[in-house]
Amino acid sequence: MSAVIEKLGMPKWGLSMTEGRLLDWLVDGGDEIAVGQEVAEVETEKITGAVEAPGAGVLRRRVAAVGDVVPVGGLLGVIAGAEVADAEIDAFVAEFEAAFVPEEEDAGPEPEIVTVGAGTLRFLRQGDGDEAVLLLHGFGGDLNNWLFNLDALAEGRTVYALDLPGHGGSVKRAEGLGSLTAAVREFLDGQGVERTHLVGHSMGALVAAAIACESPDRVASLTLVDPAGLGEEIDRDYVDGFVAATSRKELKPVLQRLFADPELVTRSMVDDVLKYKRLDGVDEALRSLAGELFPDGHQQRGLDLEAYDGPVLVIWGEQDQVIPAAHADSAPPRAEKRILAGAGHSPHLESAGEFNRLVTGFLSR
Repeated sequence: MSAVIEKLGMPKWGLSMTEGRLLDWLVDGGDEIAVGQEVAEVETEKITGAVEAPGAGVLRRRVAAVGDVVPVGGLLGVIAGAEVADAEIDAFVAEFEAAFVPEEEDAGPEPEIVTVGAGTLRFLRQGDGDEAVLLLHGFGGDLNNWLFNLDALAEGRTVYALDLPGHGGSVKRAEGLGSLTAAVREFLDGQGVERTHLVGHSMGALVAAAIACESPDRVASLTLVDPAGLGEEIDRDYVDGFVAATSRKELKPVLQRLFADPELVTRSMVDDVLKYKRLDGVDEALRSLAGELFPDGHQQRGLDLEAYDGPVLVIWGEQDQVIPAAHADSAPPRAEKRILAGAGHSPHLESAGEFNRLVTGFLSR
């Protein structure tokens, strides 16, 4: 029986990722590692993230050096048992490097546009399973906020990531919570989706919960990620700062409040948000939503899930600076609650591996 030698490769995060830069090793060569353990830190053009071990064993070889740019699928390191001979590790590395050819750039599914009563909506569709999952981003976000989650959630399912009105590539007009929920329902009707799992982040969780209560028969399950609506507190400096920021210098510290680790905010991320904020109609839409949902630094709309008796999962970053994780205590007693250590307001980005395992397990149940 041949020894098991496992590749630790450069992951593919997001549809357009083709390579990543190794920023740091989080474990030393020769260390015992567990499945899912974070072993390296990688920077992409969008965000910095941690690479998780695909299997348990010993990190026998760190092939890539800090600072190396490695194509998606390329070799970062080798995992194997301590009993495997060094010569076998050498042969594995040599054979891989001789045979490896970087994949041709694959942009994956292209965003699509549909028209509803509110105007045009941009969305991304991935997977082709019978079950549908709809991802709803937070205030000021867009469908790209789910770049670490789409592949995992689309295994055996059809996943839609939608730009809400006022955001991303959708119509730059938003007239309050009612306009957002109406647009989502029309979107689902247009796609022929009668019943879906809803996954919402922050403001998107408020939208998802409102839809679940208004149309409970259409919602198979509800996943609320650092949701708005479970308490009055919200970081006014974040909301007001995001709306007002017009330069990289003003915007970067605001975006850093979304993460426990502020270094995750890259120049590319800041530039992408600035481009969005400079589009016609965006400023008015954001001010309108902030004025209705978060006036004077308080949450105006509360979640009341009594009308929805389906499965509920609440996930919260323990170090959330925008909405306190303590608000999770106000979720219905029947809800599953998971607080993620080391994550801030965006655990689906900052702790993507653990987040994906929690949500896929919940959806499977």
